[in-house]
Amino acid sequence: MARKSDSAATPPIDHEAIRELAKLLDETGLTEIALERDGVSIRVARHSGAAIGRARPIEPALAAPGTITTMPITIDPAQHPGVVASPMVGTAYLAPEPGARPFVEVGASVKAGEPLMIIEAMKTMNQIPAPRPGTVIQILVEDGQPVEYGQPLMVIE
Repeated sequence: MARKSDSAATPPIDHEAIRELAKLLDETGLTEIALERDGVSIRVARHSGAAIGRARPIEPALAAPGTITTMPITIDPAQHPGVVASPMVGTAYLAPEPGARPFVEVGASVKAGEPLMIIEAMKTMNQIPAPRPGTVIQILVEDGQPVEYGQPLMVIE
């Protein structure tokens, strides 16, 4: 019985598919996306602002051809270098007033000092500024949610 060489079993890397998935990450604000097509799995993930991709053969039973799956962020937000932590105990508000547009949304570019949200503490509205310029990749609190001192509020890369 003859054995196939491993190189003959490995399909070529589809660089165009990797570029398209990376573009889709930028457009949707996702941090990771995977595609399986013709027995090849491509996973593109954004970590620390960079997109990486790799192609490898997989077992066809793992995913149907043409299936796109998104994967949740697996990093602990409290450990992320771009985390914005609450400087006080209070209630977080994402907009300047009820019914108004939020200060920022996921995917928004922010400048240092730009307001990200308000925390109400003892009937005082305290604006929480961006500590650095970057892009908001996660908002970890909901509008009107109570927050604790040091609690992660957002992640900016």
